[in-house]
Amino acid sequence: MGTLYLVGTPIGNLEDVTLRGLRVLEEVSLIAAEDTRRARVLLDRYEISTPVTSYFEGNKQRKLGTLLAALETGDVALISEAGMPGLSDPGYELVRAALERGHGVVAVPGPSAPIAALVVSGLPTDRFLYLGFLPRRPARRRALLAQVAAAPWTLVAFEAPHRLQDTLTDLETALGGDRPVAICRELTKRFEEVWRGTLSQARARFAAQEPRGEFTLVIGGAEAEEWDEKRVRAALEERLARGAPRSQAVREVAVLSGWGRRRVYRLGLREGEEEERGPGAERRGVVKLQRHGVHGENTEKP
Repeated sequence: MGTLYLVGTPIGNLEDVTLRGLRVLEEVSLIAAEDTRRARVLLDRYEISTPVTSYFEGNKQRKLGTLLAALETGDVALISEAGMPGLSDPGYELVRAALERGHGVVAVPGPSAPIAALVVSGLPTDRFLYLGFLPRRPARRRALLAQVAAAPWTLVAFEAPHRLQDTLTDLETALGGDRPVAICRELTKRFEEVWRGTLSQARARFAAQEPRGEFTLVIGGAEAEEWDEKRVRAALEERLARGAPRSQAVREVAVLSGWGRRRVYRLGLREGEEEERGPGAERRGVVKLQRHGVHGENTEKP
């Protein structure tokens, strides 16, 4: 049985490919490439003649069986259009299918646009949230940004030049104009540029200059805010009104607010008791919450 190799390829500068990556590409029986034309540029540069087949979002269902069959008789390398395969491409589906059939899966690390942008941004790198390509439709994009607006982690996302201005407007609205941002363009290429400032400054800057190239956005996380009881209760009620299970609502609010889960649980319990008074009400409230998977035995300190 063959092994599936996930090989990182250059995101712009062909000299960034690793020696191990070149060796693997030369030794495998087949290369599955998200973009065969870009793959040929790299392979021709290093005189690698391994057969290449396409594997991308549009043909993944049709090609999956072909690649799994190839793994039965030899090793296969998967490469994306640029960077590490499996990020913002259908690579993970091939990985999952190969694992289910008992094949080995090996990463051959290489360039990565999200990581390259993150480390040059000047923003915190200890925790970050990768959003991939932001939704094209404005409503979906705004909904996603609303979900991550309070996240304390650095955000990393891709955006196309013709949507950059609209996205910056949505970001400023959702996150606030003072949020720091690094806008990375054409990383590792000849016209590489990293612009740093705030979201409001970015919107003005790129409104005055037509965006060109491939963009990676790195945005600072939300600053920690002190949540009072009123705000926690409102957030809990809003999620319950949407139909979220009580256990999920408590968990989400605990993460956003910085409160311990046990403390949020107690507030939710007290809220329920205010709506249901009478003999045995406290016990009924406890049973009701526990049926939804919320327990008061959490060892977190209030």
